[in-house]
Amino acid sequence: QVQLVESGGGLVQAGGSLRLSCVVSGSTFDINANDWYRQAPGKQRELVASITNRGSVRYEDSVQGRFTISRDNAKQTVSLQMDSLKPEDTAVYYCTVVDRSFNAYWGQGIQVTVSS
Repeated sequence: QVQLVESGGGLVQAGGSLRLSCVVSGSTFDINANDWYRQAPGKQRELVASITNRGSVRYEDSVQGRFTISRDNAKQTVSLQMDSLKPEDTAVYYCTVVDRSFNAYWGQGIQVTVSS
């Protein structure tokens, strides 16, 4: 099955940047999309960014223009570049893979904290 391991989280000041990476292993030939979700304490989990197997991307409105999702097929890695970070971006971020049967595979989550 598919396994995902996230890295790159941490603590930054408002206005700073972080780059999250997610290494995907296992069967990747039938991947429909890679997604990044986040969940802040007391809040619902929300979809932040997605990229399809054909390279189409979508972003949640609040991160549009600040975050960039990308995939390196050779390294089997999906990344989320986060610039101009705000305290409201503080959350646990999750990397996911969705196959063409719409089964979802989740990483363990990684903390991003933005101080004011």
